Amino acid sequence: MATVLVVDDAKIMRANIKKMLVKLGYEVIEAENGAEAVVQYEKYNPDFVTMDITMPEIKGIADGIQAVEEIMKLDYAAKIIMVTSHGEQEKVIRAIKAGAMNYLLKPIKFEKLEEVINKLK
Repeated sequence: MATVLVVDDAKIMRANIKKMLVKLGYEVIEAENGAEAVVQYEKYNPDFVTMDITMPEIKGIADGIQAVEEIMKLDYAAKIIMVTSHGEQEKVIRAIKAGAMNYLLKPIKFEKLEEVINKLK
C-alpha cells in the first residue's frame, strides 16, 4: 500500500486530509511541524507528502518551505504537494523552486486532491 506523509500544524486539517487519502486507498503518516516531517520522511520514505506551507518554527525549521528543502536533501526525487491558503502565491513559488511539485488551496476538495495526486504518477 502506498504511503503519504501529511504535514500540518492543525490537527483538524491533518484529519481531513487523512480521511480523503484513506478513501483513495493510501496509508497515512502524520507530522505536526516541519522538523517532525523531516524525521518521519527519513523513517518511512513515503510515496508523497502533503506539506502545509505556514507552520510555526520548530527545531530550526521555520516553515513548510524549509521542510521541503530539508526533505529534498534527503531525497531529491521526493514528491511534495504544498497546502496553502489564498494570498500565499509568493510562498508557493518559493516552495516550487525548493522542490515541491504542486500545490492545493485550502479548503481542500476531494476531487482536486485526487487530480493533483494523479499528476504525480
